[in-house]
Amino acid sequence: MKFKKQLWAAVLLLAADLILVTGLIFILYGRAAGHVREMGGRIREVSAEEIQREPRVVALTFDDGPSAKYTEILLDGLKERGVKASFFLIGECIEGNEEIVKRMDEEGHLVGVHCLHHTDLTREKPEEANNQLEQTKSMIEAVTGKTPEYVRPPFGNWNETLGDKVSMVPVFWNVDSVDWKLRNTSRIVNKVIKDTKNGDIILMHDEFQTSVEAALQIIDNLLANGYTFVTVDELTID
Repeated sequence: MKFKKQLWAAVLLLAADLILVTGLIFILYGRAAGHVREMGGRIREVSAEEIQREPRVVALTFDDGPSAKYTEILLDGLKERGVKASFFLIGECIEGNEEIVKRMDEEGHLVGVHCLHHTDLTREKPEEANNQLEQTKSMIEAVTGKTPEYVRPPFGNWNETLGDKVSMVPVFWNVDSVDWKLRNTSRIVNKVIKDTKNGDIILMHDEFQTSVEAALQIIDNLLANGYTFVTVDELTID
């Protein structure tokens, strides 16, 4: 009698081990094969890309505006797509376009300083360069009620002296669309899509029709490929 009890105990223990091993094999196989169980017990195939995909972000930036002719078309497209961008404005373009600047701010875009007259700031005396930037900053603040914190130096030219003098954070770029030179929608789109990767800052301009058309196509393409658009203050800026 004692022997039978021991035998049954051994059988039960062996059965429990088999169940445990089978469960582990199923779990490991399911992961390797890329299966997940959904509510209701259904099993669906999950691609390796879906499993490994990480959030990808990119910042779309526009210089040289606001443009009375094209910026609102761009803003309409951004609003339709729920995308936020960063605009770096020329002071002399603000007068007469205050409502466009106000709309940029109200719709959640970042509004920063580009310059007053689109000059190479490194060729100016530091005091004069800073004065031009401060004038543009004041013009933006008068419209939005917010003090700009970021500056995109014309041509990307910056130096240590300006860094010490100017209170705003300089913003550069990783992807240059060269839209001002190409003036061809499809070529701009192809170049940006080819060059863009996670965490990049894209440089464009909102003063050309081809640039606005390209920007909206770029957005559609990158959104379809899993990118999220953010403003430059949401990225780490070196």
